[in-house]
Amino acid sequence: MSSSSALNNKKQRRRSDYPFFLSYRTRWSDNDQYAHVNNAVYYHLFDAVVNAYLIDYCQMDPTKSDQIGLVVSSFCEYFSALSFPDVLDLGLRVTNLGKSSVTYEVGVFKARISDTASEVPENQGLGFLKSDAPAAVGGYTHVFVDSTSRKSAPMSDRMRGGLLELMTQTVSGKASKL
Repeated sequence: MSSSSALNNKKQRRRSDYPFFLSYRTRWSDNDQYAHVNNAVYYHLFDAVVNAYLIDYCQMDPTKSDQIGLVVSSFCEYFSALSFPDVLDLGLRVTNLGKSSVTYEVGVFKARISDTASEVPENQGLGFLKSDAPAAVGGYTHVFVDSTSRKSAPMSDRMRGGLLELMTQTVSGKASKL
């Protein structure tokens, strides 16, 4: 498989493809009538990891910042079911960074608490067993706008610098025009 095919195939993503992680413990209410995490919940997870990063590493204060990010497109591909009481690791990376826009990708990985020492690989110790294959990969594109006028505006240097830390190689190599 060529490297560009691997980048296009989201199912081939691994934890090492994501520079930032946030853990999430699923709740009973995340499950739907089919006993798995409802597809709408994944978008809450994407929002949580993106905004946690923006607040902690880009000094964004959603209630006071001069700029806010508006979602203009989103996507999600599902590969395996998750359900309560799974513990998830949400990996975050940036795949495209423009002057006023950014495209995030989130890898959703399952982690579970091991029940017995026999289930734990020798070099891991007791605790969480982590899957290196994603259960889902999704994300969205933010366009940053003035928080009052809602007109597109170039992102601040602080915001851009924080997002550059998450930048990964992209297939197209093209810069966004936004």
